[in-house]
Amino acid sequence: MAQDLLQERSLLSSEAARLLLMTAFVSASVLISTTPAPAAVTITEDTQYRYIHSDGLPDHATGKFPNPGNPNRVSAKAYRFRIAVKPVLARRITSLTNRILFGVGRNGIPFDPGTAEFYRNDPAGGWNYEALSGRIDLGLDEQNAHVQPDGAYHYHGLPAALMGYTSDGHSLLIGYAADGFPIYALKGYSVPDDPAAGITELHSSYRLREGRRSSGPGGEFDGTFVQDYEYVSGTGDLDECNGRFGQAPGYPEGTYYYVLTREYPYIPRCLKGAPDESFRKSGLSRGGGMSGAPDRRGPPAEAVAACRNSRDGEHCSFRAPHGTISGTCRPLGKETACVPAGHRQGPGGR
Repeated sequence: MAQDLLQERSLLSSEAARLLLMTAFVSASVLISTTPAPAAVTITEDTQYRYIHSDGLPDHATGKFPNPGNPNRVSAKAYRFRIAVKPVLARRITSLTNRILFGVGRNGIPFDPGTAEFYRNDPAGGWNYEALSGRIDLGLDEQNAHVQPDGAYHYHGLPAALMGYTSDGHSLLIGYAADGFPIYALKGYSVPDDPAAGITELHSSYRLREGRRSSGPGGEFDGTFVQDYEYVSGTGDLDECNGRFGQAPGYPEGTYYYVLTREYPYIPRCLKGAPDESFRKSGLSRGGGMSGAPDRRGPPAEAVAACRNSRDGEHCSFRAPHGTISGTCRPLGKETACVPAGHRQGPGGR
């Protein structure tokens, strides 16, 4: 089948190249296994990446699973997350979908705020139930967490067991987002770049829409659905991805960072940087099943960066989780990326 793809026209050839790139990055996908990792969680780093390996089992008490709202049982995993040590902002915001995890806690448990539940079980209708609305029972425990059908325990909101504060009251680091930026919870400096200004609880800039829904379930906007909320710049402390720039523990020179809040979106629903491939839930079901639509995500950010200052046809290389990939710079849709050696451009391609 791969050979057939390589014989198609330019469009399909670009898609084949993209798929080859993603295959080369398969070792960076979220790995799931019934065999636990050697340790509950290990965190190591080199000059480019921080690596969080986890068995996915929480290090704190959980609710009872299965329960009436969640029929699933917690089981061990073998997560392998890779996080940029020096993350950078992307040109475009990445909206989270059911294929991308927002991030991972320092205990190795994923932050995964979305749900697979829709009004009348119709994803095309666009009315996605909000897990923390209090209007749908998904069996969440006191950590605002529950379990996927495959046994993956994950957070939908503030995980009290992970939260802590410095001597001056600032939130401690609780984890890292998929793009590498740090995650804190609730409290930060009242003036982002001035620790002497004091501590305050940070608030989201999302608000309930006014009026009534014009389609779908009808009725007033009451927070039952994700679509009941809208971002209103300046109404809170945080941006559309529930983040801001400023100083924070571990980042005395300042950084962009995310904040988990008491109010929607609780856990951010978008990323300001490019997510690492290890946070993509390739082939995993979220209880509502996977869409049969083809995967149209772009080439890995590292492959694009390798050709940023190069011309079409020039040699290139970039680091993957388990080695260096060499190839040639080629156009893939709107991007130019490093395509691994061995890929042949199809008829009509450049």
